[in-house]
Amino acid sequence: MNFEFFIAKRIISSKAYKSSVSAPIIKIGIAAIAIGIIVMLIAIATGLGLQQKIRDKVVAFNGHIEITNYDTNNSDESQVPISTAQKFYPKFHSVEGITHIQGVAAKFAVIRTESDFEGVIIKGVGNDYNWSYFEEFLVDGRLPDFSKKRNEEILVSSYIANRLGFKVGDKFQTLFGENFNRIPQIINYKIVGIYNSGFQELDEKFCIADIRHIQRLNKWESNQVGSFEVFIEDFNDINGRAEAVYNDIPSLLDATPVTQKYYTIFEWIKVFDNNTFGIIVIMIIVAGINMITALLVLILERTTMIGILKALGSSNWSIRKVFLLNASYLIGLGLFWGNLIGLGILFIQKYFKLFPLNPETYYVTEAPVYLSLDYILLLNLGTFICCLVMLLVPSVIISKISPVKAIRFD
Repeated sequence: MNFEFFIAKRIISSKAYKSSVSAPIIKIGIAAIAIGIIVMLIAIATGLGLQQKIRDKVVAFNGHIEITNYDTNNSDESQVPISTAQKFYPKFHSVEGITHIQGVAAKFAVIRTESDFEGVIIKGVGNDYNWSYFEEFLVDGRLPDFSKKRNEEILVSSYIANRLGFKVGDKFQTLFGENFNRIPQIINYKIVGIYNSGFQELDEKFCIADIRHIQRLNKWESNQVGSFEVFIEDFNDINGRAEAVYNDIPSLLDATPVTQKYYTIFEWIKVFDNNTFGIIVIMIIVAGINMITALLVLILERTTMIGILKALGSSNWSIRKVFLLNASYLIGLGLFWGNLIGLGILFIQKYFKLFPLNPETYYVTEAPVYLSLDYILLLNLGTFICCLVMLLVPSVIISKISPVKAIRFD
């Protein structure tokens, strides 16, 4: 057995060690590590979870990349049609990392009831539409079915439904027109489903209906759409995929990543990274300082033992290793309890959603949790190494201890 490991093990298992003067300080050091890892786990899991939730909500309404005609219109309404007779549609094989592409069109409209009205954007979609995001948002009814003949089914948000007193099964008149200077055209939609993404900025605008109504109102052909929405595998590579898409499509078309279209939102959620990094640095420093204090107390308490080991011929580094191994055990103990408690809290929040958030501020109704073995292992390993490195400096004090004075130390 390794000499340093044997001595460290005997110190740890010693009853005198557990009831010594240093015991409370050691417990405080372990608690500091545990609390630090709990705070860091919660900060990372909720920070990443919030970023992903907000990102997914924006992507649900726009796709990762939007292909449009070059024009000066910056509104949500489709103006210039694009033919679906493109080499990249219905499958975008020429660019890697693309999972789906769909044609959509949007048109401004006014919902009219007997006592009220509301301006909205009717987003027209077809049988190629990816409903996976809205399946998660659905709170009542069902999703529309546009795979057969043209119909008047529509999906509205709970925000619009609450403002106008709608429920599933209700019908309402929708007015369309060019600035409504002429006689508007009317479509009577029937609500088959109500969704709630929690993103009021988008919920208050969009209703999902059959694209064939938009094509008819705009006098477009059946093979014309307002834009294409492209979905990719890896969001982290969105800029690279957007550039590849832009280079592959005709010169009259433009490709815009959702991060550019909603620049302020994505810049805002980047702030979470800075906050999380700051929390990690502070927690590691606090935990490291506590462990330094515990190590110094351990060295002071074992001064006589250090003198005897030096008198028997042990090197300074060998004795330092004994105390570093001891400290490693304490760090490991703190990490164990920190992970146990921290992950327990995160799993409870993930499945029982005990901690709510204000959707007007954070775009979600509860604190979202993202758990990944990768960042958990990296966080633990990084914390362990950082704390151990911080302990190398105070352990140098062992080399300053004189064997003669240490043996006579009381």
